[in-house]
Amino acid sequence: MKIMSNNYKAFLKADSSMKQLTRNPFLLLSLLLLPFSLWAQNATVKARIDASQITVGDQVRLWIEATHAANENTLQWATIPDTFNSLEIVQRSKIDTVSNGNQTTYKQQLLVTGFDSGSFKIPAFQFSILPKNGTPYLLATDSFQLLVQTIPVDTTQPFKGIKDIMVVKRTWQDYIGWIVGGALLLGLIAGVVYYFLRHKKVEIPKPINLPTETVQEKALRLFSELEQRKLWQSGKEKEYYVELSDILRSYLEERFKIPALEFTTDEILSKARFHPEIRNYYDALTSVLYTSDLAKFAKAQPTPQEHLNAMEQSKAFVKNTPIIVSPNPDAKP
Repeated sequence: MKIMSNNYKAFLKADSSMKQLTRNPFLLLSLLLLPFSLWAQNATVKARIDASQITVGDQVRLWIEATHAANENTLQWATIPDTFNSLEIVQRSKIDTVSNGNQTTYKQQLLVTGFDSGSFKIPAFQFSILPKNGTPYLLATDSFQLLVQTIPVDTTQPFKGIKDIMVVKRTWQDYIGWIVGGALLLGLIAGVVYYFLRHKKVEIPKPINLPTETVQEKALRLFSELEQRKLWQSGKEKEYYVELSDILRSYLEERFKIPALEFTTDEILSKARFHPEIRNYYDALTSVLYTSDLAKFAKAQPTPQEHLNAMEQSKAFVKNTPIIVSPNPDAKP
């Protein structure tokens, strides 16, 4: 009997609490919204516009802002189409992010316009909130009513026809741009002419009846100038052999019509082996060209005697292969 009495008292107490809840609807609503309040304190979304009515073609700014606790949930930005309810989004700013402790806020500005008159609704945009521990839920911004008005027309006034083209009198100030541009162009032309006249090269008359330098004389002169520069004596063996081989190759090309400047050493020697005027100097050419290649490409260090031998062999080859001019013009050299 005592147990039944205790149960009866608990039942009466619960029944009394339920009656209090039903008598106080605000308390009941608070209990029902308690779970949502716990979620909402970690994420909020809102929107606002700067005008409730515009003229056709004008623009209204729409601000959207969302805040959430970054360590407790993830926020997915709302899908906002380019057009909705006869309204269009003509420009979107980038989504700015501002962090303040655990709270992260995202902001975006949209420019909305309408080209039809009437009252149109900017809908609520839904954001997805994904808690790390809990069930995902949606938050939506407020919706707004936007009135798009046409330009008022005074129907009491008569229609006016299109006016004819009016001739506007021009003054010299209308041509100031052309005047300044023409003056600058004339100044530039005068400066260019003055520069070329001042720096005009005076042509020196060519000497008449001066003896022409032969191919042999040219090569020997270049060999002499190379010796006077003393390149290998100052440690510039590579430069010495580059110039030495170039002079020798140029002589072969001009004297014997062999494209020595384009041929490799092996190609030059293959031509020289069977050439009637060069084959007697095949060994000397081989020594000079291969020594030059080793110094230029293999970074070899020839001895001082080899430097001298390469120069002497090159000079001897040039001296011993002059162009023979026959006293008889009809005879072959």
